[in-house]
Amino acid sequence: MNPPPAVSVIVPAWGVAHLVGETLASLQGQAFADWEAIVVDDGDPAIASVIAPLVEADPRIRFVAIPHGGLPWARNHAIAAARAPLIALLDGDDLHMPGYLEKMVAAISADPALGLVTCDAIFTGDTRRAGRRFSDYLPQGGAYTLDAVITRKANVFIASIMRREVLDAIGSFDEELPAAEDLDLWIRIAEKGWPIAHVPEPLVLYRRRPGSLSAATLKLRLAAASVYEKAATRLDGRPEADSAAAMAHTMREEAGWVEGEDMVIAGQIRDGLAMLRQSHAERRSPRWRMMMPLFTALPPLARPLLAWRRRQELAEG
Repeated sequence: MNPPPAVSVIVPAWGVAHLVGETLASLQGQAFADWEAIVVDDGDPAIASVIAPLVEADPRIRFVAIPHGGLPWARNHAIAAARAPLIALLDGDDLHMPGYLEKMVAAISADPALGLVTCDAIFTGDTRRAGRRFSDYLPQGGAYTLDAVITRKANVFIASIMRREVLDAIGSFDEELPAAEDLDLWIRIAEKGWPIAHVPEPLVLYRRRPGSLSAATLKLRLAAASVYEKAATRLDGRPEADSAAAMAHTMREEAGWVEGEDMVIAGQIRDGLAMLRQSHAERRSPRWRMMMPLFTALPPLARPLLAWRRRQELAEG
């Protein structure tokens, strides 16, 4: 077998057979060439036929076929097959910009103590956010302390690079989580004292698609609540436990907002409004402080207004 590369790039590819070729082309276009890509199909039979000619043409690309088990399961299988001391993450519908590997490898190599380095990204695809930065919506930079990661004052973008020894020490993605497994990993990395750094440049094109996991708001909120509850238990006795518990409460409350909206839009207006009141939807914004009394006084208005609002959110991406 050839010597191990400097970086193993993990590419989960379920449901993106029409996009993963472009994703791998962005990797092949990197100036930093000492990498391997491990593409894992997660039970998608369409991936193998797309990947086969790429694997034949470029020995740096490897393919792993597994039964469908979800994103954490797929990433963990690819990580287990990785040979490099550095692990980079690239979802099968996103694109690395030409300088990604060069700049990210340089950043993590500059300090042997660093466990993870993240970067900024630019939205692309079917979203009104196209052309905007990830950091325009979720703050990045500053000190990536454990409390800052928990409270989302310093956000880690998924296309990050980390040391393999970090994953060997703390474990990889939690396969029991249906979403927010990346947040869980970032918290566990910071929790164990591994420093996190940030390259303040957009080095990834972050594709948003209708029906993508990042658009599944209720699932994300409930999974994030579970992540924070587990973190609060692990951190018992540390000051960050209170932050984790507060974030868990916030995520449960926000899940109630989404669930209440879903019920109203589905025609269950009375029960949906009760859910919105129970989860204090009026706290969301000044607009919601005006809407909730209006919905209480005139319940038939709730369904068309919330349906219109949902369409706007979906268009925003």
